[in-house]
Amino acid sequence: MTAINSTVTTIPVTAIPGTAGAVELTDADATVAFGRRLAALFDGHGLITLQGNLGGGKTTLSRGLIQAMGHEGNVKSPTYTLVEPYELPDQRRVLHYDLYRLADPDELEFLGMRDFIDDNTLTVIEWPERAGALLPPADLALLLEIHGKGRKLTWQAHTERGAEIAKRLDAQLKTAC
Repeated sequence: MTAINSTVTTIPVTAIPGTAGAVELTDADATVAFGRRLAALFDGHGLITLQGNLGGGKTTLSRGLIQAMGHEGNVKSPTYTLVEPYELPDQRRVLHYDLYRLADPDELEFLGMRDFIDDNTLTVIEWPERAGALLPPADLALLLEIHGKGRKLTWQAHTERGAEIAKRLDAQLKTAC
């Protein structure tokens, strides 16, 4: 698992140099496990963006993350609802957005997204490029690409908090090898 130094997002924000990384995920179970790892690192709040093609594993990764935070039910793609809220037992919540069907970035105002980015909420956004420049910088921007039968996941931090998370993630992955 070697780190790469490239920006993984097409959203026009400034990436923090030296905070990119990559990992191979061999199957859906590995993708769920990576989501669980992220849940522990984010400690219940922050902003994660997920990019990738249809069927790339974004919702699978989200399922691992959301269930690791304490949600016991199914995690479905919010493709048609645009957002699925998950209220957790410890007064925290996860807001899982899928902006694939967003016709205009201004529609985000109707969703009230800006009002929900706080210290008790982990916000996960699939298809963030559909929001244009209306999103705040992601703590961690993830890109999932189909790679053989598995996925290649790359990440890049866009905030100082994200840089710390990326550093801890890199250290965990190095010790896991």
